[in-house]
Amino acid sequence: MADDPLLYLVEDDAAFAHTLQRSFERRGYRVGVAADPTELDALLAVEAPNFAVVDLKLGQASGLACVQTLHARDPKTIIVVLTGYASIATAVQAIKLGATSYLAKPADTDDLEAAFGGIAGDVDTPITQRQTSIKTLEWERIQKTLAESDFNVSEAARRLGMHRRTLARKLEKRPIR
Repeated sequence: MADDPLLYLVEDDAAFAHTLQRSFERRGYRVGVAADPTELDALLAVEAPNFAVVDLKLGQASGLACVQTLHARDPKTIIVVLTGYASIATAVQAIKLGATSYLAKPADTDDLEAAFGGIAGDVDTPITQRQTSIKTLEWERIQKTLAESDFNVSEAARRLGMHRRTLARKLEKRPIR
């Protein structure tokens, strides 16, 4: 079993983490689960993984810090960031910090394994002519500002020049997961 690839799941949703853990274990992975950066540090003190799946939003913590920690521990670790609220800003930051791929939820084990294998990128990925809507631009700006303020809603609202409650209402419409 020690020859099996080691995968760390950094996910605060216990039910989702358990489902992914069982699915990966059936595929021959050894799986360690962490719900926050502190638990990840404890896992990394024992062994560096071959693969990692990191949720972008971990309660009050940012998964980007986990990406940075994993990459610093072993740059060869293949890291996939998984999020329910993908944005260009967070995707760029995740890749800069060492993530290999960035996937939007819902994603299953097949999607994650495909992302593990897609390290080199695909030059044949189609480029679309889709115009970005104002709502999408606003959402991406909100996400970028939230990430820059360590997901502190009050600070992000101040930086965006809006009332905190207004920002909270916008975030309720598209929940962070």
